[in-house]
Amino acid sequence: MFGMGMPEVIIILVIALIVIGPKKLPDLAKALGKGMSEFKKATQEIKGSLDLEEELKGAKEDLIDTVSGLDKPAEPEGPPP
Repeated sequence: MFGMGMPEVIIILVIALIVIGPKKLPDLAKALGKGMSEFKKATQEIKGSLDLEEELKGAKEDLIDTVSGLDKPAEPEGPPP
């Protein structure tokens, strides 16, 4: 978790318990959990938006290639009858 091992997490929790106190610690943990959840949701939305943007960019390039091919006169496929 964020490059931290179990000893680091325990030290942080002990310091938080001393600084914040045992009564407010559950409220803080709940708020942190909600914040982490919202952050994860926002990053997933941004990633989805970027993926969609990349997909639309590819579709735009394909459309431009198709339209540029329409500017050329049609060539017959075989000999005239």
